[in-house]
This record gives sequence, C-alpha cells and structure tokens, in this order.
Amino acid sequence: MATQSINPVTTEERLIWFGLVATYPIYFLGGLYVSGSVLGYLILAALLLRLFVEGNQNTHRSVPAMAWLWIIAMLVMLIALWAGHANWGLGMGKTIKSTIGWAKGWALIALFIFLGAVLPLRKELIIRGVCILGWHTFLFSAFTFIAYMLRLPGELFVSPLQIVGGPGPNFFTVSLYGLNPETGGGRWQFFGPWAPAAGLLACIYLVICLQEEDKTWRTRGILGATAMCLLCQSRAGWAIFICLWPMVVFSDKFREPWFLLVIGFVVPLILVLGQPVLEFVLDSYEQVKQSRPGSTRVRQALATIAIQRWESEAYWFGHGVVERGPKLVEGMPIGSHHSWYGLLFVKGLVGLLALAIPMFISAIYLFIYSQVSKIAQTALCLLAVFICYSFFENLEILSYLYWPALLWIGMAFNPLNTLTREERSGSKQNQSEQQLKSSGVQHV
Repeated sequence: MATQSINPVTTEERLIWFGLVATYPIYFLGGLYVSGSVLGYLILAALLLRLFVEGNQNTHRSVPAMAWLWIIAMLVMLIALWAGHANWGLGMGKTIKSTIGWAKGWALIALFIFLGAVLPLRKELIIRGVCILGWHTFLFSAFTFIAYMLRLPGELFVSPLQIVGGPGPNFFTVSLYGLNPETGGGRWQFFGPWAPAAGLLACIYLVICLQEEDKTWRTRGILGATAMCLLCQSRAGWAIFICLWPMVVFSDKFREPWFLLVIGFVVPLILVLGQPVLEFVLDSYEQVKQSRPGSTRVRQALATIAIQRWESEAYWFGHGVVERGPKLVEGMPIGSHHSWYGLLFVKGLVGLLALAIPMFISAIYLFIYSQVSKIAQTALCLLAVFICYSFFENLEILSYLYWPALLWIGMAFNPLNTLTREERSGSKQNQSEQQLKSSGVQHV
C-alpha cells in the first residue's frame, strides 16, 4: 500500500504540523521550551485574526461546555496563585513572574483543549505528524545508542535561550543521552527535560500512532514510541505503556454483549483469587520501587514534606511558589515528581480541586462517548495517561511537550466529532429542513 501524504491547509494546521515535524531541529537549537510555550498563543492569534477578517462565517465552532470547564478551572488556578502570593506577601515581582509561569503551564492546558474544541482540525494531520515525530525519535535513538557505545559526550550544550526564563537549565539543555546517577548506565531523555518525561511522551505517542491507517507510518510511529519508552528507563512509563495496549483495544467495547459476558466471568474469578493476585501485585510494585531505591526514598520524603507543610501552613491557597527542599531530598523542589502534592504545596486545596474536578468530569464524559466515537475513545486513553502520570510528574511543567494530546482531547469535547454516523446524518437532515423552511419551501 502506497504511503499517502497529508498536507496542512489552514494557517492553524501549518503551525501544528511544523510544531510536530520540526521538533528535533528546534530541540537541537535549544528552543523547544520557547516554541512549545508560544505555539498555542500563535494558533490562538491566527484563529482570532481569521474571525476578524472573515467575520461570522463557518470558520469556527461554538465553545463546548467541557472546554469552558477547563478554562474556568485553570483561571481558578491563577486566582489561587494570586491568593497564595498575597497571603505570604511575596511582592509584585514574584507575582508577575509566577503569572507568566502559569501562562506557560496550566494556561496552556486549557488553551490547547480550547483550540482542539473550536478549530476544524483533521485528526489525520495530528496522527501523521506524531508518527513522523516517532520515526525521527527512532532514528535519533539508534544514532545516540551508537554514540553511547562509543562513549561520545552525552551533553552537548545549554542553549543561550535560557535567558528568556524557564523552570531550569534542564529545559534548555541539548544532549544525546544522559547517565543514570545510580547505575552509571545510559538513560535517554530525548527532547524532554528529564528521562521520566520521555516516558510520558512515549505513552501519548503510542496511543496516537495506533490510530494511523497507513501501515508504514503506523509501524514507524510505534517503533519510535517503543524505543523512547525502553531507553528512558521510566518505571511508570514501562507499566503504563504495557497497560495501554489492551485499553486502546477494549475501551469502546462496554456496549457489546460479549465483552460484558467476559467481565461477568473475569470479575468473580478475580474476587475468588483476590488474595494471591493482590499479593503478587504488591510484591511486583515493591520490586519496581527497589530497582531504584534512591529515587523512591527522595519521592517519599518530598511527599511527606509537602503534605505536612501544606496542612500546617497554607491549607486553602498554598505557599504561592515552589521551594527547594532540604538536603534530605537533595535540594529537590517540594512537591515535585507529583502533581497533587505539588498543587497542595503551591496552590493549596483550591488548586488541587481545580485540577481534580475537570479531570474527573472529563473522564466520565469521555468514557460515555468512547462507546460511540473513536476520537473520544482515543481521548479517554490519553486522559488515562495524564491521570496515571499525575502521580509521578508535575503535569503543568510539561504541557509545552504533550500539547498534541491536549488538542485531541479538545477535539473529543466537540459534539460534532463524537456523534455517531446516524446522529450526524440526522443532524444534517434537520439542518436542511430548517434551511428549507426559512426559505419558504415546504415538503410535499
């Protein structure tokens, strides 16, 4: 079967396409954090300019309620941030700096979901772009593995673009590979700021690449996602990556009688064998944790400090800013490596609810529509990745990388993308009848 090319048509699609296929060239210039943070606002500017020039035409769609939910939730994040700064008297300078950080983190999540919901994007464009990026990743992994075997330098340079500001030098460091501090072996971060972030991206790319209809590009994309997952050596990434395969296949089967029969057989079997199964899972989990005891110890200590200081010092709106931890946690930021602990420490209970509520409602919405829509099924799998990784990463700090998944989730929130074929045809027929009635033509 010949490989079919997919070309962007609108300005918005060209920006998305360039953001995907030019990832590695931008990374080697050290500008990925800047481009990823700016891309959403460039697409928004193109959309607003189009609406201004073309007027009230069919160039956009009304904003779905689910997109509004995320917009409001991320605005609540900003309010919690300001309240935390006011409570601790952090001053106008730090407040402005933190607000810019919000615009490059939490705001991007809502922005890309909004853009996916209102723009008439083709899912095929996103799928092919991610597959091309996956293929680039596979080639990069092959080349850098050879470089590692030859003991060539892993870290190349830190981009001067660091002067524009960011969470840290890791976001501007260009490297071929990294080293595991515990084992001394190679550990790849690819174009992420650290290796576990590459595990998150590998899981996202796997879900999207599995939707590719062209066999050649699907294979290339999956190879890249697999290589990224293996070489990043993320324990969470490995576990989630394996679980994604059955989820992608079976998450839309809950309406089918045979699947319900299988569940009816498997669930009682699990209950009967519950004790040995639970012991096996717990033993496996402990073995995974002990594979990197230093990392596990630091994560547990960071969680303990974050909970204690949140509960005793800043219950509702948090501390407003990230603080470095003591020597016990090797100076790691308090609340890092975990979205929920990080939110409690920085933005308090209000900030935690601002993420938990839209995430929970979105999961229910996508689960319902995943039974009738392939786009919603894929979005549910992507949201599952985010939920799982929220216990291992700070999601907002990596939004400049996983924005294709946010666009896809936004597309699933638009009813025009999640209607069944029968509902679409019925909707088109109703629109035709209304147009005929408005023009004074009656059916005979």
